[in-house]
Amino acid sequence: MSSMPTTLDNGRYQLGQLVGRGGMAEVHIALDTRLGRTVAVKIMRADLAHDEIFLTRFRREAHSVAQMNNPNIVNIYDSGEEVVTLDNGQTEHLPYLIMEYVQGQTLRDIIKANGALSVSDTEHVMIGVLNALEYSHRMGIIHRDIKPGNIMISEQGIVKVMDFGIARALDDSATTMTKSQGVVGTAQYLSPEQARGENVDMRSDLYSAGCVLYEMLTGRPPFTGDSAVAIAYQHVSEVAAKPSSIVPGLNPMWDQIVAKAMAKDRQNRYATATEFKNDILTYMNGGLPSAAAFNPLQDLSTINATKTQTMAAANDYPANEGSTRVYNPVTGQFQTVPQDPNAAAGDTDTMVKSRSQKRLEAARKRKRNTIITVVVLVVLALAAAGGWYAWAHMQPPKKEYVTVPTFSATTTEERAKAQLAELGLQASIKQDTDSREPAGTFTKQAPAGGRSVEKGSTVTVWFSAGPKSVPVPNVTGQSQADARAALEAAGFEVNSSVQTEDSATIERDHVTRTDPAAGTSAEQGTTVSLWVSSGMTKVPSGLIGKSKDEAVDELQKNGFAVEINTENSSQPENTVTRIEPNEGTSVERGASVTIWVSNGKVAVPNVVGRTLGEATAALPDSALNLKWKVAANSKDNDDAVVTASNPSAGSQVNPGTEVTLTTEPKESPSPSPSPSNSNGSSGSNGNSGNGDSNSGSHPRRTSRTATTNTSAESSICINGDRTTLGTVPNYA
Repeated sequence: MSSMPTTLDNGRYQLGQLVGRGGMAEVHIALDTRLGRTVAVKIMRADLAHDEIFLTRFRREAHSVAQMNNPNIVNIYDSGEEVVTLDNGQTEHLPYLIMEYVQGQTLRDIIKANGALSVSDTEHVMIGVLNALEYSHRMGIIHRDIKPGNIMISEQGIVKVMDFGIARALDDSATTMTKSQGVVGTAQYLSPEQARGENVDMRSDLYSAGCVLYEMLTGRPPFTGDSAVAIAYQHVSEVAAKPSSIVPGLNPMWDQIVAKAMAKDRQNRYATATEFKNDILTYMNGGLPSAAAFNPLQDLSTINATKTQTMAAANDYPANEGSTRVYNPVTGQFQTVPQDPNAAAGDTDTMVKSRSQKRLEAARKRKRNTIITVVVLVVLALAAAGGWYAWAHMQPPKKEYVTVPTFSATTTEERAKAQLAELGLQASIKQDTDSREPAGTFTKQAPAGGRSVEKGSTVTVWFSAGPKSVPVPNVTGQSQADARAALEAAGFEVNSSVQTEDSATIERDHVTRTDPAAGTSAEQGTTVSLWVSSGMTKVPSGLIGKSKDEAVDELQKNGFAVEINTENSSQPENTVTRIEPNEGTSVERGASVTIWVSNGKVAVPNVVGRTLGEATAALPDSALNLKWKVAANSKDNDDAVVTASNPSAGSQVNPGTEVTLTTEPKESPSPSPSPSNSNGSSGSNGNSGNGDSNSGSHPRRTSRTATTNTSAESSICINGDRTTLGTVPNYA
């Protein structure tokens, strides 16, 4: 026993999951480490590695197949042989192929799981298979094993045919293999010539393709049996049941196409894959395929007549050959059966005959030959008569041709049916789901108007199902030209008038939005309006009162450059107090915006010289939000004059800071001297302004005199606004 390697080609291919196993090979997913791609690796059976003929042919065929490049063929990237060690220490070579990895299922698995395919799916798969055969035959490569298990359907619905060249490599080495490999291929899909062991050509692939077509239509192979020999015999000698007899409602024309592809005589089959494919396309498009004239019974009778002649000729062989030749209906050839080995070597009765006996035997032989000849002639006559009778009665009546009418946009479905019926044509009415015309409008027909077709043919006429509702493409940020192209490609009309609007993110003359909006569903043909950027944008609103970081993020997000200044404010620290340009102002995209941010401090105003009432009224009511109190030993009446503050005027303090005010009583104006005192005789009065301190009064009170005619309006600056505190006496 050998262990399966984990890598191939010196580690280039790392083997992964086993995804398939057959009688000839097993398939693994692998990683091509050199190119970084996933591949499929098919490793051949170990016993094939001992066959030099197979290995030589395998290398040559792998090289040939690797030259093919077709979307319906699984590509071969590489091939080689890996040396593995057996449990007994010996080595062996395992041939392998590196193939394109196709994610999907084989046609065999699909039919097994779901049964027969729909007619449209059958057509799709068959066209893919015939495309692959058309290409490979042109390259001179015959597949020899077309079957559902060798046809992959990818997840995207792409048909891929695999294992080109392998069957031929096996076929060339069949005579040297110890196992029963004399006939290469799968019994259910063998061509008659393959079953008979004859040389094959590209028409053998077309027969196998016909068997695959039969199975897709019916869900089962054309022939089944208890053994491969029994199935092979049916391929040679029997006509398969009509697909329409198995699938009710299936158009009998499929019977004809299948029968022609599976003709026993390869001369009566489709000559090329192209001819086979065109016949299917002609039928699917409403035309009359060439297979309509094919007579499978006549084809079978021709084959049977040929076999009868061959059997008759085989009876004419020398009597002393010492062997018996028996016709094998599977291979279509005669096999030699040796004489009875139990006959005695000295038996003169069997070895030496008298002249009379010889004459008697010769007469018997002539009589036998005459009888056989007569029988053969009778059989041939009957076969010919039967064939002629079948041909005469199955011959289609003389064809009558009519001209297909030409329909227009004004043609209704009822009118089309009536026109076709008048000409003896069948009408097939279909909906055109891709049309943008109103529902019920004629869009196309097949065959085209003016074509000559056989009476009774089917003419397919399409009428619009109405415009489809499709999502409006998102063209935001695109140029006008690109946006128009995208919308028109989706089936929409575009309004020639374009509107502009400010945009923070979209550059000038590029689309900002559409109406209907992107992503909404609208019928094809709907007119879509465009808005484009003016190149301007508005300064965002709601920034004042936000934190500095929030304001900067929002401005930068909208494409603005940001300058930051700080100022005194009762607002919390790092809070935006004002912005320039003002919020809502239209500016060019990318313009600079200046913001002012609070430093969290306020300046103590200068209230010295103001009355206590004026100062204390202003401080708590202003944006400064400062508190106050009167210093000890100071007057707290409203008329008292503020002489000092703590903190002093101009100091930077936090909002809500308590300011201590020092006051003194307001000086009353000096009374005018009375006439009686004008002589100055009163010493007490005469000394009132001398500045002496013996009276005990406050020096300031005695040294300053209020003047009633010189007063000043004073104000303080609070948060940038000047507030009038009132009229304050001006002391000289």
